[in-house]
Amino acid sequence: MKLTYLYHSGFVVEDACCTLIMDFFQDTDDGYVQQNLSAFPGKLYVLVSHWHPDHFNPEILKWKQVRPDIHYIFSKDILRKQLVHQSDAEFLLKGQVWEDEVVRVQAFGSTDVGVSFLIETGGKKIFHAGDLNNWHWSEESTPEEIAVCERHFLKEVDLLKKTTSFLDLAMFPVDPRQGKDYMLGAEQFVDHIQVSVFSPMHFSEEYEKANAFQIYAERHGIRFIAWNGRGESIMF
Repeated sequence: MKLTYLYHSGFVVEDACCTLIMDFFQDTDDGYVQQNLSAFPGKLYVLVSHWHPDHFNPEILKWKQVRPDIHYIFSKDILRKQLVHQSDAEFLLKGQVWEDEVVRVQAFGSTDVGVSFLIETGGKKIFHAGDLNNWHWSEESTPEEIAVCERHFLKEVDLLKKTTSFLDLAMFPVDPRQGKDYMLGAEQFVDHIQVSVFSPMHFSEEYEKANAFQIYAERHGIRFIAWNGRGESIMF
């Protein structure tokens, strides 16, 4: 399978049987998605974890003019925000599943809004965290607030672990805006879930800081993807 980093939390996974586009916010500088939309292999699935503008770009709804075979799978909060119509997509709440003969998508929780996605296709288990993370700012939050955030996050991770203790690929936030403990959520995630390949996301242009998680990941025997620019791809 081929994984391409678009920007922020946006990725493309390509396999012979299907292509997954997740949390498209902005295309690459050379327009990777636009250039390849008609040629992406297999069935095309577009997943969006929640309504935040850095995860959901309504431009994606126009893609069905180029790819009539497209399947949209959205978190239901996007519908509730009246950003789309009921007929535009399949909508999932936490705990719900959508599947066809090619992919199985199960929605898990978030510690912000929307959902995270466990995607099974081609014999692989792929996890896109959306805004699931241990979101706290230790320099600004009280110990009580930090404890609440951590309990909420670990509860969601435990729910995922009950379904699968192994992921072939995990895309997870490593967001330097959180301050000195910005890698804590990612650390706790790989402590609980065995991950083969880890890709950071939600780091904007802070490549160096996001890639600092490589040391911790590799200590756990994880292949870490150190992105250095939009449009880079790896095989996994």
